[in-house]
Amino acid sequence: MAALPVLALLLLLAWGGPRAAGQKRKEMVLSEKVNQLMEWASKRSVIRMNGDKFRRLVKAPPRNYSVIVMFTALQPHRQCVVCKQADEEYQILANSWRYSSAFTNKIFFAMVDFDEGSDVFQMLNMNSAPTFINFPAKGKPKRGDTYELQVRGFAAEQLARWVADRTDVNIRVIRPPNYAGPLMLGLLLAVIGGLVYLRGSNLDFLYNKTGWAFAALCFVLAMTSGQMWNHIRGPPYAHKNPHTGQVNYIHGSSQAQFVAETHIVLLFNGGVTLGMVLLHEAATSDMDVGKRKIMCIAGIGLVVVFFSWLLSVFRSKYHGYPYRYVFA
Repeated sequence: MAALPVLALLLLLAWGGPRAAGQKRKEMVLSEKVNQLMEWASKRSVIRMNGDKFRRLVKAPPRNYSVIVMFTALQPHRQCVVCKQADEEYQILANSWRYSSAFTNKIFFAMVDFDEGSDVFQMLNMNSAPTFINFPAKGKPKRGDTYELQVRGFAAEQLARWVADRTDVNIRVIRPPNYAGPLMLGLLLAVIGGLVYLRGSNLDFLYNKTGWAFAALCFVLAMTSGQMWNHIRGPPYAHKNPHTGQVNYIHGSSQAQFVAETHIVLLFNGGVTLGMVLLHEAATSDMDVGKRKIMCIAGIGLVVVFFSWLLSVFRSKYHGYPYRYVFA
C-alpha cells in the first residue's frame, strides 16, 4: 500500500514533465514573436509582411497580441488610388499609436501588399483592396473584425474608433500640422482687407444683396450635397472594380457615398436651383414678353432634366423606390 503514493507521484511527474516543457516552449516562442514585432515596430509603425511573416506572426499560435492588418495594392501598375489614400490615413493612425505614451505590445499595425503576399490574399479568399482586418489575440477574426470601409470611410479617426471597439485600445489620432487652412484664411482676409482699403470711400459692395445671396446659396448647396459627411467620414473619391476595371461614382448603398457622388448631386441641385431662379425672373421681371418666354422655357427644362437625374440617383441608392421622372 505504501507504494501507491510513490506510484501516483511518479505518474504525476511523468505527465506534468512534458506538459510543463510544452508550456515553457510556447512561452519562449511567444516571447520571440513579441520581441520581433517590437523590434520592427520601433523602426516602422506599419510592419510590412509577406506570406511567411503573416503565417508565422499573425495566423500561427501562440499569440497574446492583436494585429490590425491592411490588405492593399500600392504598386503603381495596380492603379489603386483609394489604396494610396487609405494608406496615408493608416500611417497616421499607426504613428499616433507608436509615438503615444500608452504604446504597448498589446496591438500592432501591419500591411500585406498584394504583390508581396498574393498567397495571403488567396488563403483568405480576398478579392478587393484596401481591406482592414483585426486578428484578435485569441481565436479567429469574427464578422465585426473586418472593417466596413464603404460605410465608415478610411479616415484615421474612424479607424481608431473601430480599433477601440475591437481591441479596447484607445488611440488619440495626432495629425501632422497642416498649414493650408490658416494660409487660405490669411489670404482671404488679405483680399478682403485690400478691397476695403482700395474702396474705402465706397463700401456699397458690402451691402450687395445679390452677392451675399449667391455666397449663401453656394454654402447651402455644398452642405445639402454631403460635403460635411465627406469631411467627417473621409470616403474615397470613387470605386474601381479590380476585376472589371469599371469605376463607380455613385455608391450603391443609402448608408454611404463617394466624394464624386457629392459633386454630382451638387451639380444637379445647382441645375434645379438655376431653373427655379429663371422661372422666378420670367414671372417678375420687366423684360419684353419674348425674353420672358425664353427664360420660362429654359427654367422648366433645367428643373425637369436635373430633377429627373437627381431622382435617378435616389432610385439607385434606395432600391425598390417605385417612382421616376422622365429618366429611369
